[in-house]
Amino acid sequence: MNLNNHKSKTQTNTAVLFLIFNRKETTAKVFEMIRKAKPSRLYVAADGARTYKKNEDIKTIKVREIATKVDWPCEVKTLFRNQNLGCKKAISEAINWFFDHEEQGIILEDDCVPHIDFFSYCHNLLERYKKNDNILAVAGTSFYSNQLPQETSYYFSKYIPCWGWATWRRAWNHYKNDISFWPEWSGSHHWSNFTPDKVERIYWERIFNMVKAGKIDSWAYPWTASIWYNGGLVACPSVNLVSNIGFGIDSTHTNNQNNKISNMPVRELGILKHPTKIERSLEADIWIFNNIYGGKNLRFPYNWIFFPSRVLRYIYRNLKKLISKSIKNKSTT
Repeated sequence: MNLNNHKSKTQTNTAVLFLIFNRKETTAKVFEMIRKAKPSRLYVAADGARTYKKNEDIKTIKVREIATKVDWPCEVKTLFRNQNLGCKKAISEAINWFFDHEEQGIILEDDCVPHIDFFSYCHNLLERYKKNDNILAVAGTSFYSNQLPQETSYYFSKYIPCWGWATWRRAWNHYKNDISFWPEWSGSHHWSNFTPDKVERIYWERIFNMVKAGKIDSWAYPWTASIWYNGGLVACPSVNLVSNIGFGIDSTHTNNQNNKISNMPVRELGILKHPTKIERSLEADIWIFNNIYGGKNLRFPYNWIFFPSRVLRYIYRNLKKLISKSIKNKSTT
């Protein structure tokens, strides 16, 4: 199917969940692309302002106005929080709310700007794989696109880039916010077989242990763990369809503006060509771990070369947490 021809349709029937917070500039850019796609159903969810952040309540009000300024035929539902729940709880509960109403749909955050082809790509794959329990998500971001021969429009990965994605209620039902399965699974042969690379296994064990201990306020890591635990695959496009423009000091998790995956360009997908087989691309996943998650720098000799910078980043992250905690404590006393 030619996705360019699909653009001529006046409206997409796939519901969209728009996750917003306090950044009006990025929100406006994402909303403009949603406006071009004209979904027939739009769900907008927003966390509440943090009491210790000056004027954040004013910012959240303005952002909510931007994200609901719908001027096309559309059913709009909102979930606007009065109190701040934090990234993990606010987003996971918003997705729960979305799938209380929808069997399948697209999820976009306020700093993830999609190409127009993203919407029809998601719609087509949601329909194609809606009864295939092996496929648990459709990603719009592709970190591996420059390495791929353009033989098909997408490939299958174990990784779920959550910068513009889509899924089904049946898949999201596997999500465990507290990854309750992790303590038992982490000691099993299934886990060691799933991650035969010791460097990769240690990397993810550290992250999942921190998630389990409540030290990382992220919904995305539990979603990754839930997909892996249930043996799921993620369809990832052969060209990048979503650009994260939110890297910077205002971001919760993506602070480094010079990160190589910040503001990645998007491209037209063109004629949709499906893979002949549903199988995970091991080559892609190895490349992604080594080059996107930094696995290459954890191996000799890079682990010694980059050790000082890792220590400095660790100190910086912990100082930032301490300062944030101190500000919160002062605001409540």
